[in-house]
Amino acid sequence: MIHTTTGEPKRRASGATVPILAFAGIVVAVMQTLLVPVIKDLPRLLDTTPSNATWVLTSTLLSGAVATPIMGRLGDLYGKRRMLILSLAVMVVGALVSAFTAALLPMIVGRTLQGFAMGAIPLGIGLMRDMLPPERLGSAMALMSSSIGVGGGLALPAAALVAQHADWHALFYGAAGLGVVSIALTLLAVPESPLRARGSFDLPGALGLSVGLVLFLLPITKGSDWGWSSPTTLGLFAAAAVVLVLWGLMELRLAAPLVDLRTTARREVLLTNLASVMVGVSFYVVSLVLPQLLQLPAATGYGLGRSMVVAGLCVAPLGLTMMFTAPVYARLAARYGPRTTLITGLIIIAIGYGGGLGLMSAAWQTIVTAVLLGAGIGLAYSSLPALIIGAVPASETGAANGLNTLARSIGTSVSSAVVGMVLANTARASDATGGVAVPTMHGFRVSFLIATAAVFGGLVFAFFLPRRRPSAVTQLRASSEEDANLARAEEVLRGFRGRVLAADGAPVARAKVTLIDRHGRQAGATLSASDGSYALAVPAGGPYVLAARAAGHGPLAHAATHTGAGDPVDLDLPLPSETVPA
Repeated sequence: MIHTTTGEPKRRASGATVPILAFAGIVVAVMQTLLVPVIKDLPRLLDTTPSNATWVLTSTLLSGAVATPIMGRLGDLYGKRRMLILSLAVMVVGALVSAFTAALLPMIVGRTLQGFAMGAIPLGIGLMRDMLPPERLGSAMALMSSSIGVGGGLALPAAALVAQHADWHALFYGAAGLGVVSIALTLLAVPESPLRARGSFDLPGALGLSVGLVLFLLPITKGSDWGWSSPTTLGLFAAAAVVLVLWGLMELRLAAPLVDLRTTARREVLLTNLASVMVGVSFYVVSLVLPQLLQLPAATGYGLGRSMVVAGLCVAPLGLTMMFTAPVYARLAARYGPRTTLITGLIIIAIGYGGGLGLMSAAWQTIVTAVLLGAGIGLAYSSLPALIIGAVPASETGAANGLNTLARSIGTSVSSAVVGMVLANTARASDATGGVAVPTMHGFRVSFLIATAAVFGGLVFAFFLPRRRPSAVTQLRASSEEDANLARAEEVLRGFRGRVLAADGAPVARAKVTLIDRHGRQAGATLSASDGSYALAVPAGGPYVLAARAAGHGPLAHAATHTGAGDPVDLDLPLPSETVPA
């Protein structure tokens, strides 16, 4: 993907930009768990079967999975801020549609529209990448990436409080109000990125991906009703495979595809995305299991008999822990690298689910489980953008992060469908529930085992990720000015250094400098300081190309060779004076 500038001067992010973008991410993530407090009542509220009611949750996750690459590509073409506002506007419309209905089909339509806002996460990461200095980028990306879990966790007690004391439709009015507030704040304080991609929108690719994902998730949700070996179930799985394969072949032939599958096939990107699917699966299980366990009557023999509000408060530490993990991640990643923090997060998640199998008999035990899982998921989610950005050229980071968010959305979609199916199939009626079928302890434990298996799968993928020297990508993770200065001091010990200059010799601040190895892969990236200085470490000796770009200047590509040892190579990068055509 080729990026150009709009010819407008680059606007620096204000101090409010990161909190506002993170708030938008949290608002969007609220849509995932908004109805969890009333999930056990949805069949009655919508006058439908339990398996059909799961589509009220699954439709949101599915549309989010589809919308992520679509909105990411539209953001590259027409402006990330503009598409962020559009995503939030669609979410508001969907919330209002759901607020005015108690029928299944219109509710699913409204929930589908709400899911389209999930594209705001990679759009927010892209805006941060385009506007923030390196010393702020790492912790900001970690917070934005974690906002998916933070919003989902914090929504539970708030939604429970509303659902317990008001009509459940008030949840949607509240969601619409949050969306309007987020739109207003974005309009007021978030500048637009001047970067644009050349090309056109891949409408056939968007339709193909949408159809393929629907064909894949529909039999997962309805397979227990139709029979796993029935012609309908097997036929839909086969159709999904055919559609997705044909879609992939079509994407490979396009010059400007919706999803760049060649980038996806790179080892680090592929393994990171596969690990992301597993993290997405593990995250959503706890959101579905613990609130129901806490609310079931104690007379069942295993339910904890808590109110909606108490159940939400017991699960709230999941989101709070994720929020406080973001700055901790920035420190750990700067020292050990995002691969190590991802592995650490996955291990903590495995401990949380493994211990959770035996911690289901008291409310305080669910809080312990939520805290452990929040810490692990927070570390894992925060690691993913840095791994992606460190593996692809600067011009592909927006699309690559969008695809990574898509992978997480697919994970949560599959988790919703599979766990919903497990809980529905293991549900039993009892006198304590007036003869109504409710999930059993066996179903809860099977769901935790599914999450544990997904985490171990994620660990396998993470262990095969290539190791990277932390200093090579420190500028993406430094959490303070002191960390950034230390990182630059380490980088100049071995690599390239110099200044980015204008045609008249004046220093150029915030120019993007990318290091490309002999295989055409990104080996490092940074932004020039206020005096135009830059420093890039080299992973090994050999020939490199240093590419520099800044708003209002032409691009520059300079070939250079480094031995891989000894003193740094001093190299100034003079940019042409003409403006890059939009």
